[in-house]
Amino acid sequence: MAKKNYILVKLESTAGTGTFYVKKRNPRKQPEKLKFRKFDRKSGKHEEFVEKKLS
Repeated sequence: MAKKNYILVKLESTAGTGTFYVKKRNPRKQPEKLKFRKFDRKSGKHEEFVEKKLS
């Protein structure tokens, strides 16, 4: 059986609210850590979300 070519990562808000998103990432095509500006529901505005280890 073939190995999955993606991993699940957690994108956590830098605002400290504890909000996070879960996203798929292919580590072969995208070896650097993900960083997005997404909407933080708890703060009510767009914040920077950075990749953390999904535990």
